[in-house]
Amino acid sequence: MKIVQSPKELAVPGRRACLAIGFFDGVHLGHQQIIRQAKGDAEQRDAISVVVTFDRHPASIVAPDRAPALIQTTGHRLHSIHSLGPEAVLLLQFDSLLREQPGDRFIRGMQKEIGGIQSICIGADFHFGYKRSGNVALLQQLGDELCFQVHGIQAVSLAGDTISSTRIRDAIRQGQLEAAGEMLGRPYSIMSRVVHGNHLGHTLGFPTANLDVTGLVLPPNGVYVAQATLAGKRHHAVVNIGHRPTITPDTSTTHMEAHLLDFEGDLYNQELEVVLVRRLREERRFASREELQQQIRLDVSHARQIFC
Repeated sequence: MKIVQSPKELAVPGRRACLAIGFFDGVHLGHQQIIRQAKGDAEQRDAISVVVTFDRHPASIVAPDRAPALIQTTGHRLHSIHSLGPEAVLLLQFDSLLREQPGDRFIRGMQKEIGGIQSICIGADFHFGYKRSGNVALLQQLGDELCFQVHGIQAVSLAGDTISSTRIRDAIRQGQLEAAGEMLGRPYSIMSRVVHGNHLGHTLGFPTANLDVTGLVLPPNGVYVAQATLAGKRHHAVVNIGHRPTITPDTSTTHMEAHLLDFEGDLYNQELEVVLVRRLREERRFASREELQQQIRLDVSHARQIFC
C-alpha cells in the first residue's frame, strides 16, 4: 500500500481513482464497508483504490475543545487500513487551509490533480468541507457533472445500535473491550511507539516498554494480562495502565507500560501492538517498593497461569 500526501502523486495516465473518504478512527465494521466498496469498484473498473483520510481529527482544528480522544494512533489506523488491501492512502494534512475549503472545491481539486475520479464512497451521514458543506447530495450533484459514481454507505448496526467511533470509545472507557472488539471486527488493541520512560521497571526487576498513548482513549486504569506483538512475533505480557501511584503519583498523566514475559532486547522506537486479554486488578498505591515488587511477582505468576 502506497502512502502519499498529495493527490498529484496518485495520477496515473489512463487510470481513474475510486475513493473512500473519511477519518476512519478505529477502522470499524462500518468503515470497512466503505473501504471495501471503493476497492471493489476499482477492481471492476481497472481503477486505483484510494483511501482519503487526514493526519489528525478535523475537530482538533475546527473545535479543539470538543476533539475526542482517539481509538488509534495514525500509524495504527494506517495499519488497519492496509489490512483491507487498498492500493493507496492519501493522508492529507488537516490544517486551517483545508478547514476553510468548501466541499465542492475539495472534490474538484481532487478530480483535477488525480486526473479522474471513477467513484467516491462515504458514510451516508458523513460531512466534509467548510461548514460541513460536503455530503452525499453534493457528491451526487458533482458526480453528474464530473462523471463519477457516488456511494453513500449506510451505517452498520450491532445489537440494535449503530456502530460508531463514539460508541466504541465509550465501550473502551467502560472496560467493555469484548464489545469494542465486536464493533471493530477484530480484538481491540493499542498500537504505539515505545518511548523512553524513567526506567523504574528496571529498578524493580521487571523492565517495561512505555507506550506513547498521548491523545488516545484508554480502558480503566489497572493491571492487565495481554498479548503483545512486536515485529510480527507475539509475546505474553503484563500491562499497567494508570498513574503509578507508588512511584510517581502524578494524576495528570496516564502511563501504559508493558512487561513482556521472558523477553530480552531493545524495544525503543519500535511499534508494539497490545491486546488486553483480562484485567487482573485495579491500580493501587503500595506502602513500599518492596510491596509493589511482591505484587508484580504475583501478577506475572497469574499471567503465566492464564497462558498455560
